[in-house]
Amino acid sequence: MTHIRPALPGDSELLANIGKTTFIEAHGHSASPTDIAKYVAEKYREEVVAQELADPTNCYHIISHNDKPAGYSKIIMNSCHRQIPFENVTKLERLYLLSDFYDLKLGCELLQFNIDLSHRQQQSGMWLYVWKENQRAIRFYTKAGFRIIGSHNFQISDRHSNPNHQMLLTY
Repeated sequence: MTHIRPALPGDSELLANIGKTTFIEAHGHSASPTDIAKYVAEKYREEVVAQELADPTNCYHIISHNDKPAGYSKIIMNSCHRQIPFENVTKLERLYLLSDFYDLKLGCELLQFNIDLSHRQQQSGMWLYVWKENQRAIRFYTKAGFRIIGSHNFQISDRHSNPNHQMLLTY
């Protein structure tokens, strides 16, 4: 049984732990172990996640399967970007699943949940960044209707950045 629910302030430790694990699973080989460890230690501290949860512009959701947390998402409504020629667009900032849950199609379910939520908020589309070497994710988003519209360098450390595609889905 799959369940998606909004993240609550008390979920900051859970989200930080899932965030660390899933980031390393998806991007751990994209930079040196030192750079990855530093990035994860800075971005996925419980205090940092708690601050993000307290920000009303951030919309976090947790997906569970058989009562076990499987992943999470973070979207930001009305997140305009210079590459996108219209307003009222949602940024999908994070959508991560623990690797044990990859084959259950939970990513599709969580993505569709966020698209539906974005629609209900009268958004015109959704955009995201995806690492150019993450072919699994690129196929996932392309299959969902996203198209590449630009590029972005995602800063892992002061010495390393990863080339990303910017992708857009219009409604």
